[in-house]
Amino acid sequence: MNLRQIEVFRAVMLAGSVTDAARLLHVSQPGISRMLGHIELQLGLKLFERGRSKLRPTPEAQALYAEVESVYRGVRRIEERARDLQAGGGLPLRILASPSTALEIVPRAVSTLAAKFPTARIYMETQLVREMVGQLARNEADIAISTLPIDHALLVSEEVGSWSMACVFRSDHPFAEKKSVSLRDVTGERLIAFSADTPQGRLIEAQWARSKRLPPAQIEVRSGQVACALAACGAGVAVVDELTARAWNRKELCFRPLRGGPTHPVYVVRHANMPQSAVAQAFVACVKAAFKASRTTPG
Repeated sequence: MNLRQIEVFRAVMLAGSVTDAARLLHVSQPGISRMLGHIELQLGLKLFERGRSKLRPTPEAQALYAEVESVYRGVRRIEERARDLQAGGGLPLRILASPSTALEIVPRAVSTLAAKFPTARIYMETQLVREMVGQLARNEADIAISTLPIDHALLVSEEVGSWSMACVFRSDHPFAEKKSVSLRDVTGERLIAFSADTPQGRLIEAQWARSKRLPPAQIEVRSGQVACALAACGAGVAVVDELTARAWNRKELCFRPLRGGPTHPVYVVRHANMPQSAVAQAFVACVKAAFKASRTTPG
């Protein structure tokens, strides 16, 4: 029996007559009668006893109908699964994020994604680049948002936003009167600096090296959040990424853009041989929207 024959047989079993089955399937009554004849001839079975207006199924028809219903239940499960996948359900999305993007940009994107796909299962964690590379390459994560470029044979990257440097300081500092802060301004301050072996430290050192104004640091840190916490307490001023500065939502701390500082891209990174799910593609769009929204938010 082909699918059309199964559909006609099921309709007759449910309706109890050729007329009602034809109405159920929106086809002609003679067409249903011919199809029933073909089915019985093909199977070599008598499936119905014909009455004046009703068809009485034989025991063979009842047994066949039980199998047909099991097929239909499977089809319904497939349809339900497809609808679930369309809504983002069933497949988890495993997200890795650089620490600075995990403070505001990625959480904002995840929040939008969760509202758009209410049945999606989302896992998010922060990771440094070296851990991101391993997890993506081993397919232990689906997608990563990285503030540093990643060069790996199995991974592909796409730019989704950017970040630049900002100077953070206690809210009562004279810098609060400025629209931006220059390296010359920072040089005269007590400096909270990143350790030289951190990615942020290398970027900032390279920027200062170009200006030949690398001041000594009294306090060294390995985290932008720690630098912000120290600056908020008046321990000094710090140059951090603007993503961290924007996310530090406390009245004790202010930040201003670093004038003349470089802009660095932010990347979405994934496995080159693993096509993205619809939810993953939507997440990338949400990240881009979050970066766009952050540009319109005053600092």
